[in-house]
Amino acid sequence: MLARPNRLTRGAEYKAVVRRGRRCAGAHTVTYLKPAVADGPARFGFIVSRQVGGAVVRNTVRRRLKALCAEALPTVAAGSEIVIRALPSAGTAPFGELRADLERCLARGAA
Repeated sequence: MLARPNRLTRGAEYKAVVRRGRRCAGAHTVTYLKPAVADGPARFGFIVSRQVGGAVVRNTVRRRLKALCAEALPTVAAGSEIVIRALPSAGTAPFGELRADLERCLARGAA
């Protein structure tokens, strides 16, 4: 679970990351990474639309993405802001494929 300081909470923060961040598309997710500007913890946000599935499926996908981000937190630069948008295929994707998508995009964004 991600702690409160590691989460994006306002719509304006999401919008800023999506508009100004670097985009990386995977098979099941689209990741937007805005590099660190100030000190502070890395922060994550999640967008899981109704196209992914019903409420149970959406919440399952969101929980999986949060767990993956909690694992990846030590490798992400402090102060970075990341928004992960789940594509409709994320609802049926195995956990390993979601992990591979996220790791590839985070490594690519760090470069």
